[in-house]
Amino acid sequence: MTIREVARTAGVSPATVSRVLNTSETVSPDLKERVLAAVRALGYRPNSQARSLRTRATTVLGVIISDITNPFFTAMVRGVEDVASAAGYSVVLANADEDLRKEQRYLEVAAAEQMAGVLLSPASATETSIDVLAERGIPVVTIDRRLKTADVDWVMVDNHRAAKEATLHLVEQGCRRIGFIAGRLGTTTGAGRLAGYRAGLRAAGLPSARELVVSGEFRIDGGREATERLLALPGRPDGLFVSNNLMTIGAVDALDTAGVRFPDDIALVGFDDMMPALSLRSQITAVSQPTYEIGRQATELLLRRVSGEPFPERHITLNAELKVRESSIRT
Repeated sequence: MTIREVARTAGVSPATVSRVLNTSETVSPDLKERVLAAVRALGYRPNSQARSLRTRATTVLGVIISDITNPFFTAMVRGVEDVASAAGYSVVLANADEDLRKEQRYLEVAAAEQMAGVLLSPASATETSIDVLAERGIPVVTIDRRLKTADVDWVMVDNHRAAKEATLHLVEQGCRRIGFIAGRLGTTTGAGRLAGYRAGLRAAGLPSARELVVSGEFRIDGGREATERLLALPGRPDGLFVSNNLMTIGAVDALDTAGVRFPDDIALVGFDDMMPALSLRSQITAVSQPTYEIGRQATELLLRRVSGEPFPERHITLNAELKVRESSIRT
């Protein structure tokens, strides 16, 4: 008998069963009763040997990120390592590459190796499953992105607010037709930035034209191709908001190739203030995220869970800052 079978009988997720069995305060009385009824009906007994293994779990934290080539994650992992090392833990890094199958494989490895805890940047808000960890009582904290399939702690920035502010900045520079290069909309980060862009347009009384939103999938090539599509429109954008750093690199390359100057021909704003490849071309206006702080706070939260400290589910939202530079300023 496994937690998964109890979850199926109770009509809840394995993570919910795990929280009930560990007397978490975050489960509603109704769900708790359903789980306990299923436990009684099935005659489920916690595996004492598995629990003993958990108490002797390795002092290793798993960090599963979505794209190791993105400097955002490099800075964030530094925050993870500093906190983990100070607490006597080691860190193992895995790159899921925005691939659900690779991500699931790494989650299964983390479970098989009985890692103490896992920090996860999920490839999808709705398709990523952490059941394999929940069944073994391994705590998870998501970073940069949220999960809609499990109730876990998370740390991220206010993407909606930051994207709205960036859009309004372009409006203040006189832009009236603002293109938006979106990331993966199956992630809460990608969807939140698109929603913030649209909120900015509404606040400025500008229409949200469907043809001005093009997906770049959070990739350099995607940013380049999306920019080329926007430049080919009959009514070319006079402003461009690119919703991550890798896509901004691709966008700048496409603008250079087309002979489009910024900010004169098009005002440009990016998301993530870590673009060394662009530093010699122009100073790019960008939303700056507290990347180190995301890693630091997420790891502190995870270690509290690893220690067994009981506390309600935590959601930490940090502020991002728009750093205005020459790529968007029109005199």
